[in-house]
Amino acid sequence: MAATMTPEVVTPALAELVTTLGDAVRTDAVTCENYRQDWARDPSAGTPIAVVRARTAADVQAAVRWAAAHGVPVVPRGAGSGLSGGSSAVDGGIVVSLERMRTVEIDVETRVAVVEPGALNVEVKAAAAQHGLWYPPDPSSYEICSIGGNVATNAGGLCCVKYGVTTDYVLGLDVVLADGTLITLGGARIKDVAGLSLLKLFVGSEGTLGIITRAILRLIPAQPPRATMVAAFSSVTDAARAVVAIGRTVRPSMLELMDSPSVNAVEDYRPMGLDRSAGALLIAQSDAPASAAATEVAAIEAACLAAGARDVFVTDDPEEGEMFIAARRLAFTAIEVRGSLMLEDVGVPVPLLPDLVAGVAAIAASLDVEVPVVAHAGDGNTHPIIVFDASDPAAADRAQQAFEQIMTLALSLGGTITGEHGVGRTKKGALPAQLGADVMALSHRIKNALDPQGILNPGAVL
Repeated sequence: MAATMTPEVVTPALAELVTTLGDAVRTDAVTCENYRQDWARDPSAGTPIAVVRARTAADVQAAVRWAAAHGVPVVPRGAGSGLSGGSSAVDGGIVVSLERMRTVEIDVETRVAVVEPGALNVEVKAAAAQHGLWYPPDPSSYEICSIGGNVATNAGGLCCVKYGVTTDYVLGLDVVLADGTLITLGGARIKDVAGLSLLKLFVGSEGTLGIITRAILRLIPAQPPRATMVAAFSSVTDAARAVVAIGRTVRPSMLELMDSPSVNAVEDYRPMGLDRSAGALLIAQSDAPASAAATEVAAIEAACLAAGARDVFVTDDPEEGEMFIAARRLAFTAIEVRGSLMLEDVGVPVPLLPDLVAGVAAIAASLDVEVPVVAHAGDGNTHPIIVFDASDPAAADRAQQAFEQIMTLALSLGGTITGEHGVGRTKKGALPAQLGADVMALSHRIKNALDPQGILNPGAVL
């Protein structure tokens, strides 16, 4: 592990860093406090000795070279919207913030976006849309999350059921390694199998192997008009059974689930006209060609009715459909006002989704913990959101038990502890149970080879 700097050497060492990077380096207490945590609000986050607000890849290289020379931990940070504590600061370390690196360039002929890591997902979408192109990965937080963070966690989103996740759109990366070397992987090529697949090694590595300073992203033609279906069910298990049935014959462009507590949290926070009496809602979209859309929506509707949907609403009005999607995206924000949160991100094979949601409900009941659930249901990725009173030690303990039991449940069903948010620090303890001793050992060998000092995001993932 990287050494923590002693008080005796902090001042001269930081003076050296400031000399190199000037006002990009901030050491004041307010800034250091503001960069301690991401949206996971990890209570174990440390306090950095400095924040480097990089403006160029050269700034990142200089900061990492300085850190390597002094054995100082480096925590990369994008927009701070991470949900697993992947950007939690480390005592005695520095935070390298990439938020100022925001350039987005669209190559229309090649259909790629060349993007700096601080650019927001929504900014890439908007730039592509000006040329009739689309960047599909769309986390619920797409308006505030950064591309660098998306790549670092291999983020997903609402359209993943049909269009895939971030890694499916990454063609190239520039990465600063632990010694400050800047490497270029891949490029603006659709097919490229030369050498080891190192590009994919860095996607999802959460800043533990290198710091991403540029990404080349594949774009596709703009999404066709969408038809939207909303189905109300008496129970979340019935809704999950409908998801399984839909997946047997149809591949919708979106298939999202909200249980009753999440529906009512949204309605309490910002009334959207959702059915408060429903045990769960399914929100599905089809972007099939006009000639096939009606058939696809009819198949989705039939599957919902066969699974016990008590009401089904269908619209091809884009604005009306977007209102339901906006309600689904609002869930995290709406639930957050109810108390402190522990955010789960577990996934299972789609046929086992009913078992997962039923198991989560049983855990919540047994521990007397509130656990609203929203899900990218079409690909089996659920977000149980544990709500608790952080000022009550007993409530916090029950919440932690629920957090751990839900991950254990997912693994018992052949699932994963994280589908898109990353392992970070909050799920690190559960990773060996999923990967096994041999894969963990291999992962550590890769980490040690690329970061022998252990300075890159220590304490995260591995």
